[in-house]
Amino acid sequence: MTLDDILPALFPDGHEVRNDKGVLLGSATLRSGDRMLVLGVADRTALGVDEAIRLSAHVLKSIDRDSGAILVLVDSDSQRMSKRDELLGLNEFLAHLAKVLIHADMNGRPTIGLLYGHSAAGALLATGLATRVLVGLPGADPAVMDLPSMAKVTKLSMEALEEKAKSTPVFAPGLSNLAQMGAVHMTWSHAAPFVDQLEALLADMLAARDGRDALGRARGGRLKAAEIAERVRDLALQAR
Repeated sequence: MTLDDILPALFPDGHEVRNDKGVLLGSATLRSGDRMLVLGVADRTALGVDEAIRLSAHVLKSIDRDSGAILVLVDSDSQRMSKRDELLGLNEFLAHLAKVLIHADMNGRPTIGLLYGHSAAGALLATGLATRVLVGLPGADPAVMDLPSMAKVTKLSMEALEEKAKSTPVFAPGLSNLAQMGAVHMTWSHAAPFVDQLEALLADMLAARDGRDALGRARGGRLKAAEIAERVRDLALQAR
């Protein structure tokens, strides 16, 4: 689906979301009449320092002004691979965006990521994975890291990685593998109106928490993360 299909399906009562060179900024009206802040990356745009700081500013400007939930739409490339962005501190800009979203979520602005296209690496970490829950649409094409890049980092051959990807979701791209790892909270269906599925999720957001580690263990895709996180938390509490 394209963004022109998705936005009216989510917000039939209207929205003011503009796409400026792949950066989505705006807000929308929910069926309840409440407002929702909307931001994101479109058209498979790479997330660089310029895009990240604009998205961060959009959230920060709303902190004391608005009270509604925040939707992050994602159809990006990975982080921008340019010398300029790296020299300007791209990792800090991406971390800042992630922290802004987490800060908003911890202060009464529940955050939802909606992955409707591609995303990978730092761009996915700083947007969809920095929200409280990440929803996937059928046909979305995420990847933690593409296999050729993973081969360079791990020094494993492409043949070895392709073989591991058949049985280990961590090594495999695709929506179903990220769902099995717990990264994707749920996948919406085309069988029901998106507005209904969004409203149902918003109604459950007070009870929802970031349970990616537990989901990954329950779904059999990431068996150790929850246990390790619990041990780290226990050790940290003992050190206080």
